[in-house]
Amino acid sequence: MKATAELHAEPLDIIITGVGGQGNVLASQVLGRALLNAGYNVTVGETFGLSQRGGAVMSMVRVTRDKTMGPLIPEHQATAVVSLEPLEALRVLGAYGNAQVVVLTNDRPLMPLNVIAGVNAYPELDELKNAIIELSSRLYWLPATEVALELGNPILANVVILGALTQSGLLPVGLKEIESALAEMFGPDKMPANHKALERGAALLA
Repeated sequence: MKATAELHAEPLDIIITGVGGQGNVLASQVLGRALLNAGYNVTVGETFGLSQRGGAVMSMVRVTRDKTMGPLIPEHQATAVVSLEPLEALRVLGAYGNAQVVVLTNDRPLMPLNVIAGVNAYPELDELKNAIIELSSRLYWLPATEVALELGNPILANVVILGALTQSGLLPVGLKEIESALAEMFGPDKMPANHKALERGAALLA
């Protein structure tokens, strides 16, 4: 496993995004708790679209050593975009991307209601992937849902993504800290599956 990174620049600004029901808010809470437990200052801000209808949901996690930041990341200032749905990654990049931003995204589309209704078309995946590459310094295109399904529960995709994030070199915490944060939020019966999801996610970037 890769060594835990230092917090080289402040703030570390991470956006975790997806659509309602994918668990990205939980992922941001786990990440924030792990960073707080490690002694960092953390501010988490959340914005909700029509989350119960599959609308966009976005969390902003801002991390510093000492000073406290406001909850909103300025436009075009994200350090990383972590997405559970690839089109949502592209949408966030439009507002918060920059030449240095790193993107980790699930490769499995989740069709918005307007696509299901035939009002709009979902982009071809190759086009979507290439657009994200053009708008970022580094892209990790991850089969998070596929891994989660192999583990028996598609909702584990959010934990798979967190496992991958620990190996990206972006975080000043690693798998152990993320797993400890999960254990504070879930009962012992849930932890074997979460442990496997974290390890499988980390292996995607090993």
